[in-house]
Amino acid sequence: MTSLPSPRRRLRIGPGTILLAALAVYVIAILWSGNTQFLRPGNILGMLTRAVALGITAVGQTIVILCASIDLSVAALISASAVLASVVMGGSTTMIVPAILAVLLLGMVVGLVNGLVITRLRVNPLIATLGMAMVIQGILSAVVSNFAGEVPRSFRSFDSGTVLGLPVSLIFLGLVAAGASAILNWTRFGSNIYAVGGNIDAARLAGIRTDRVIIAAHLLCSLCASVTGLYLAARLGSGAPWIGRDGMYDLESIAVAVIGGTVLAGGRGGIWGTMAGVAIFAMIDSLFNVLGVDAFAKQVLRGGIIVAAVAAYAIGSRRLVA
Repeated sequence: MTSLPSPRRRLRIGPGTILLAALAVYVIAILWSGNTQFLRPGNILGMLTRAVALGITAVGQTIVILCASIDLSVAALISASAVLASVVMGGSTTMIVPAILAVLLLGMVVGLVNGLVITRLRVNPLIATLGMAMVIQGILSAVVSNFAGEVPRSFRSFDSGTVLGLPVSLIFLGLVAAGASAILNWTRFGSNIYAVGGNIDAARLAGIRTDRVIIAAHLLCSLCASVTGLYLAARLGSGAPWIGRDGMYDLESIAVAVIGGTVLAGGRGGIWGTMAGVAIFAMIDSLFNVLGVDAFAKQVLRGGIIVAAVAAYAIGSRRLVA
C-alpha cells in the first residue's frame, strides 16, 4: 500500500517575524557597541516617539494602498498643513481650534480632489497625486520661504506632553492605528476597501460603489497627512515649506506599509503590520545613529533593507515545505 504524499503548506514570513528579527539585531548591535543606555525604557520611548509623524502618515497610506491606489501628495500636504496651522494660530491659544479646523478642511479638499481625479478622470493614482504634490509645493514655496507663524505653548503639549509616563503623541498614534484597524476589520467600508483592492471588477459586480470607496480612502489618507502636519507644527513650534519633503514622508510611508506586509497591488495587509514597519524604521534610525553611520550611507542601507524585506515576503510565500 503506497503512502500518500504529505500535504504541503506555505511558509510565510510575516511582519511580526521581521519585527522580532529587527529587534534581535538592534539589541545585539547595541550590546556590541556598549551603548546600553539606548535599551532603557525612556530611550526606547523616545525612539518610538520620533517615528510618530511617519506612523500617522503611514496609517492613511496603508488605507489607500489596500484599495490598490497610492498617494504621493502626503509630504507636500504635511508641509502645507504645518504652515497653515502655525500661521492661523499665530501664537494665540484662542486660534487653536480654528487652525485645526482649517487644516482638516485642507486635508479633506486635497483628498477629495485626489479621489475625484483618479475615479472620474481615470488618471493613474501615481500621476494624479504626484501632480497634486507639485501644485501644493509650488503654491507653498511661492507664499513662504522659511519658518512661518508660531504655535502656542499649550499646543506644543501635543508633542511634549505625557500621560502616566507615556508621551501624548505616542498614545495618539496608538489610538489612530486602533481606530483605522477597527474600521478595516469591523465595518462594511473596511471590507469594501479589501474587496476593491483585491478585484475592482468583481467588487463592482457585487454592487460595491468602488469610486466612492477610493475617494473615501483618499480622504482618510489626506486627513492623516494633515494631522501629521499639526503634530510637526507642535513639535517644531512653527511650520516650514520643506518639513514634509525633507522627512520623505511620501516614500517612507509607502515603504513601512510594504515592510509591514501590505501588498502594493491592493487587497492584502493591515494597520498593525504597518506599525511594525514603523517600529523597524525607528530601530534602524536609532541603530545608525548609535553606530555613527554616514547620512548618505543611511539611505543606501535603508533602501537595501526595504528590498530585502520585500524579497523575504516573496520568497516565503513561494517556498513550499513538506
